[in-house]
Amino acid sequence: MELDYKKVGLRVGFEIHQELDTNKLFCNCPSQLRDDRPTFEVRRRLRPTQSELGEVDRTALAEATKEKGFKYQVYPDTVCLVELDEEPPHPVNEQALDITLEIALLLNAKPVDEVHTMRKTVIDGSNTCGFQRTMMVATDGRTEIDGKKFCLPTICLEEDAARKMGEESQLIDYRLDRLGIPLVEIATGPDFNDPVSPSQAAFYIGRVLRATGKVKRGIGTIRQDINVSIADGARQEIKGLQELGIVSAVIQREVQRQLALLEIRKTLRSRGAEKVARKIVDVTGMLARTNSRVLRKVLNSKGVLLALKLSKFGGLVGKELQSGRRLGTELADRAKIYGKTGGLFHTDELPNYGISQAEVNKLKERMDAGEDDAVILVADSRDKAETALWAVLDRANESIDGIPEETRRALPNGNTEFMRPLPGAGRMYPETDIPPIPVTPPLLKKIKRKLPELPEKRRDTMMKKYRLGRELAERISLSENLNLFEELIAKTGADPKLVATALEETMVSLRREGIMIERIEKSSLEELFKQVTSGGLAKEAIPDVLRLASQGLQIQDAMRKLGLSKIEFPELKKLVAEVVSANMKMIEERKENAIGPLMGIIMEKARGRADGKLVSELLEQEIKTRTSTK
Repeated sequence: MELDYKKVGLRVGFEIHQELDTNKLFCNCPSQLRDDRPTFEVRRRLRPTQSELGEVDRTALAEATKEKGFKYQVYPDTVCLVELDEEPPHPVNEQALDITLEIALLLNAKPVDEVHTMRKTVIDGSNTCGFQRTMMVATDGRTEIDGKKFCLPTICLEEDAARKMGEESQLIDYRLDRLGIPLVEIATGPDFNDPVSPSQAAFYIGRVLRATGKVKRGIGTIRQDINVSIADGARQEIKGLQELGIVSAVIQREVQRQLALLEIRKTLRSRGAEKVARKIVDVTGMLARTNSRVLRKVLNSKGVLLALKLSKFGGLVGKELQSGRRLGTELADRAKIYGKTGGLFHTDELPNYGISQAEVNKLKERMDAGEDDAVILVADSRDKAETALWAVLDRANESIDGIPEETRRALPNGNTEFMRPLPGAGRMYPETDIPPIPVTPPLLKKIKRKLPELPEKRRDTMMKKYRLGRELAERISLSENLNLFEELIAKTGADPKLVATALEETMVSLRREGIMIERIEKSSLEELFKQVTSGGLAKEAIPDVLRLASQGLQIQDAMRKLGLSKIEFPELKKLVAEVVSANMKMIEERKENAIGPLMGIIMEKARGRADGKLVSELLEQEIKTRTSTK
């Protein structure tokens, strides 16, 4: 039965984070990512601090308990002392601010009178200084999709975080080339009550962003965070969605998770569950002779086995919340993050993993656990095991209250996992190194004069101006190749549909083959379309010519190498006649259905030297002549 999302009180909002195609936000370093070996590395530790009101953000405290160190990879040509937090930030990148204002105006938002830079506490290591600089640029935006209006309360400009490259038990590895790239953040209100419309709205906003022609393209340059809650549930901020295709699945599975957690709360309350007693028991001696390989490995390395009783949780720790994830998985997430353990065992899944039924019975007896109780077992060093069980205890107690507010990570299958508690208001405080920036009427007037067309209007313009179909017009209107498209048509007089198809389909297909199409010069493309327009080259030969052009050959040299001088009309007519003559039996059997296969034969023999439309006309004419004379 399909779930009634309105009935369960689903509310969804999202944030889009889009990198801008400029230099970095607080210095002049280029915003380019590198894949080669970094020049050098630095190491740091970060600690939480109080806000101006004396508050310490709970997320910062949670990160601090992990006791992680951070290693930063540095490239001197894309990273400077600002990213290393060895020098104050430079003045704000004016180009990035102007682009953000342009985006705000396209989304009907109201720019602020003065832009103030704030510090947002972040001590997960993704920023060397322990905070992220962010600026509110506009408020109260609004737009609609398919007749449904939704609001955009805030549009901000901030600096992107460092790239996470790896993680060990005590150290996280970051690369600083991404740190400081300007990032526009667009937040919607909680205006969606179904799993589908958020991805549709995000797709539309993405089209508006691309319409500016001033944002970065490609995987990782645009990211979505979604906020999901249901009635009696709690807001969850879900991060890490780079593909819109997964948004609906994540929302559906989060609703499923929260409904299951509410059912667990209902059962716990019906059993009279109270807060879990803070009592950890050492059961190392009792299980010293176990045949479980996992436990033996810990015991052989002088580790301990510690247990915690969860009263009234029997049968609930193993309850499925999402496909493949249970309440026990949620408890294990906390144990792994805060205790740095490999996980945990619980009696809802035992006997298993080499732990026998007799050992489970002894464990329950030692913990005084009844039928309605569950026992959690952690095997590791004493410090890690104790820390892990205290984290499990806290999460179990939250289950009695309901659903904790969390920041969660999206997994590829649509499930989510715990990252940290949801941040509080105490994480924001003013940036003292950057003065306020006035947003003046002359500045807004200048930006308004140069606003691009909205996606739907630009698409309609392209359809009318170049006589393109709706889909192709939409693709080229939002493409980074738009200016190139218009320039090629103006200089070569080529068919707009042919140019658009070559740029948006042929070259994309070649890139997927591994062809380095970025090596093809604009002058080569101009020559290519001039040859096609003048009749010197058949359009069917474009892919083959582009392959050689990507290797540095001039267009005419590529044509000569491929033997692609266009077939003269008499020769082409003769070729068509020969193919028809050789395949009369097929023509008699298939009649008009023979045209397709015969076209394939002729075009293969012509090897890109003949125009497909002309071949089709000659073929139909030749078949008609042959069949009418019989």
